[in-house]
Amino acid sequence: MAMLARFALLSFVALLAACSGRAPTQMPPSKPVVTFSQQPSSPAADDVLFRAIGLVGTPYRWGGNTPDSGFDCSGLIGYVYRDAAGISLPRTTRDMIVMRAPNVDIAALQSGDLVFFATGGGSQVSHAGIYVGEGRFVHAPSTGGTVRLDYLSSNYWSRAYLQAKRVLPPGHLAQNP
Repeated sequence: MAMLARFALLSFVALLAACSGRAPTQMPPSKPVVTFSQQPSSPAADDVLFRAIGLVGTPYRWGGNTPDSGFDCSGLIGYVYRDAAGISLPRTTRDMIVMRAPNVDIAALQSGDLVFFATGGGSQVSHAGIYVGEGRFVHAPSTGGTVRLDYLSSNYWSRAYLQAKRVLPPGHLAQNP
């Protein structure tokens, strides 16, 4: 991808961060502070990123998996990966979290990685989203809501965070220097 296009992408993500409705809350003192490094992305990760961000505002619908019908969290992920990267993923978050894909440390997240949460407490996965960079992820959170961007560092999401997986093949990811 041309350098100008990468700059436009990073500017777009920065603009979205600046336009968010409220600032992220601080992480609880019991959790270590995680800093997210900005890593270069690949064309496949950029396609996933653009497609996911382009769906912000789409209505939530339990069991939904298209922009016309709305999305639940796993339907959003499946749609984005099929449409932007030609990758078919399992339909449910429970199947996604156990699929054969490398686990990724939270400090090493790259655009396009999947992030998983236990929103009911404990360790049972119940929600997932797509990491887009700068500590943010796109997801379809709840009935009555819409697809949106949130911060992993917010109190709610940092407490519920379980793990991340990298589903883009290694050849499609930017190489770290």
